[in-house]
Amino acid sequence: MRAGLARRGAAAAAVALLCVPVVGSTAQARTRHDPAAGAGRHFAVTWAASADRQGAGPAERSYRLVVRTSVGGDALRIRLTNAFGEHPVTFSSAYAGLQRQGAELVAGSNRRLTFGGQRSVTVAAGDTILSDPLPGRLAAQSNLVVSLYVTGAQGPTSGHGMAMQTSYATSGDHAAEEAATNWTDSMTSWYWLDAVSVRTSTATGSVVALGDSITDGWASSTDANRRWPDYLSRRLQAAPDSPVRGVANAGISGNKVLADGAGEAALRRFDRDVLAQPGVDTIFVYEGINDIKAHTGVTVDDLTTGYRELADRAHAAGKCVVGATVMAYKGWPEYDAAGEAVRQGVNEWIRHSGVFDAVVDFDRITRSPYDRQALLPFLDSGDHVHPNDKGMQAMADAVDLAALRCDR
Repeated sequence: MRAGLARRGAAAAAVALLCVPVVGSTAQARTRHDPAAGAGRHFAVTWAASADRQGAGPAERSYRLVVRTSVGGDALRIRLTNAFGEHPVTFSSAYAGLQRQGAELVAGSNRRLTFGGQRSVTVAAGDTILSDPLPGRLAAQSNLVVSLYVTGAQGPTSGHGMAMQTSYATSGDHAAEEAATNWTDSMTSWYWLDAVSVRTSTATGSVVALGDSITDGWASSTDANRRWPDYLSRRLQAAPDSPVRGVANAGISGNKVLADGAGEAALRRFDRDVLAQPGVDTIFVYEGINDIKAHTGVTVDDLTTGYRELADRAHAAGKCVVGATVMAYKGWPEYDAAGEAVRQGVNEWIRHSGVFDAVVDFDRITRSPYDRQALLPFLDSGDHVHPNDKGMQAMADAVDLAALRCDR
């Protein structure tokens, strides 16, 4: 543990809780200094999904995106991204409401979002935009629904391919509607929306989980919010003395620390996906298995140098950083002795280097007692890399909540 880590110790009701949306901060400054927040208040990220380059998005189409909040607060804001687009995209209307079931919203909850006071906004290629704060309060652990009518879309879109959550789409502008009648197309990706924040006390912060498909939730149950960061969020909400309430998931399936591929490398996307999120006190780094099993010759020194850079950049931004050991993968087709040797060396470095403010030993709590190179079968989804729901919960339960509370 680093010396600088300070441990500190129904429908109408639903409508009343939503009067909400985007986020915004610079990479080096906390949004608690955002003048829109007010004295003693700041914006904190309550949900996120890291964007990557997706296929071409059809124009004149509406998207109804279902997301799960973590920390509650008021003045909800959304962040829309065109980071991977090659052309401007126009959001002709945007709304935020609460899910009743499927694509149907709680009656009276759907409210229009604006951008600089305007109902429509065009986002240039490579840019992101924050909505204006939406008056009212949004509860923790809510199923928030953001509906967007997108026009002029062409070429690649920006979004999150593996949502493990059903969202909806339809032709034409139906963003203002609360009924599900016109929302006939289901999908399991999020497009353009990559973060939601709320205003809360400056005593309340968020943690960002930077990772790959395990953090992204692959093999967990769809529409059940059983990714390990979801389980962690529920633990934090149940801990009355925890100042950390927000959890942002920055996992991308197939992502690597060092090399681009499935998403930009963690080192390249760190500012946009992690440091730019508002109200973040702690960053949780759990990534590396894709670097190891890719058979590219990555060494222990290569990977640990990448980890050290992430930690240094987090510390320079005033954040604490928690590292997690890389879990076993024997039985996966790419497993071999050379990769296993790198994994073991990397894990010893994570445990003993002192670079991280705290360490969570995911490897130890998920591996089989009969074969330390393999996952415990009870926690294994069956592919020998990704945990099942019980494995995801075991990972979250292994996190010492006190390790997420720190000041720098």
